[in-house]
Amino acid sequence: MGVQQTAPKKLLVVSGLAWLFDAMDVGLLAFVIAALKTEWQLTPGQMGWIGSVSSIGMAVGAIFFGILADRIGRKDVLIFTLLLFSVGAGLSAFATGYTIFLVIRFFVGAGLGGELPVASTLVSEQVAPEHRGRMVVLLESFWAGGWLLAAIIAYLVMPTWGWRVAVLGSALTALYALYLRYGLHEAPHASGQRQSVGQSLRQLWQPTYWRATLMLWIVWFMVVFSYYGMFLWLPSVMVLKGFTMINSFGYTLLMTIAQLPGYFVAAWLIEKWGRKSVLVWFLLGTAASAIAFGLANNTAMLLTAGSLLSFFNLGAWGALYAYSPEQYSAVIRASGSGIAAGVGRIGGILGPLLVGSLVAQGVSLPLIFGIFAGAIVIAVVAIITLGRETMGVPLE
Repeated sequence: MGVQQTAPKKLLVVSGLAWLFDAMDVGLLAFVIAALKTEWQLTPGQMGWIGSVSSIGMAVGAIFFGILADRIGRKDVLIFTLLLFSVGAGLSAFATGYTIFLVIRFFVGAGLGGELPVASTLVSEQVAPEHRGRMVVLLESFWAGGWLLAAIIAYLVMPTWGWRVAVLGSALTALYALYLRYGLHEAPHASGQRQSVGQSLRQLWQPTYWRATLMLWIVWFMVVFSYYGMFLWLPSVMVLKGFTMINSFGYTLLMTIAQLPGYFVAAWLIEKWGRKSVLVWFLLGTAASAIAFGLANNTAMLLTAGSLLSFFNLGAWGALYAYSPEQYSAVIRASGSGIAAGVGRIGGILGPLLVGSLVAQGVSLPLIFGIFAGAIVIAVVAIITLGRETMGVPLE
């Protein structure tokens, strides 16, 4: 029973489809922001707040639902968070103004933020150590599929039918993943010991875990800060560089395709090089690509740098989701992963707001992307100095 109840491939597909639909909503948001700028006459600051309020919700959701998953079990929390996310996404299609749209996006973010670390924890607990990292990275690869679908919908649907139809469609597909979730099982030890919120927080900073906790909080903050700062603004940055909205959507679609090989290469390497090496090299590739994208001044350079940015950044994300649950024992595993992701979402709040503020002040794009590259380098230093290798280590 327990570990054997859900076959690894089924676990991957069922969890992955939900992850794909979540990513489709987040990806669509990047295109919706660009469309709302025109429809609602938004300022750069208001555009930044749309991305940031989603991250506020994700921060609250990651922390709250991560702790809850250690108390009542992974599966029930996954079902509830996906329901919260999908209903919220559907309601956002009917938003009549900027303020109500922000309120709804908070709850969408809470569902999404809670689901992602809990899903990776569930998968990591049910896969043999020699395949665990690869399986979690492959789970994360469904995120690229969701972004790819978002880019396709934005390119084919939004110009004709508008953003509301596109967002409503993504919400309906998420309900299908909710149906599939009922076929999941979890390891019986996952919620066997229950701790209070205070106990969980204190245990994260005990001598056994403090280095891992500090490392994860720094890395999650810097990675999420740079990711949401760069990728939620990607279509809008293309417009700022002189492309039409239709062309920017098309080019972003091409860049998004590069996410898939990034995940697959990271999945292949993570059981060969180890977690730390994959994270370090993929993050360094992200930093270099960010600088190149900011400096790009023609179509070929933009597409090349943007594709490399997608390749390295999303491969690093996959490795980080594999690495995080492996830092803790079962009793605080979801809490530790969820709180680290929640700290990261604070970076996701600041990233889009920073871009909006700097763009409004006329700061150059090379400098903006250089800031994100610097944040990634800080994450690399934290991994090298504080992280331990967990490849092949059985989970407690």
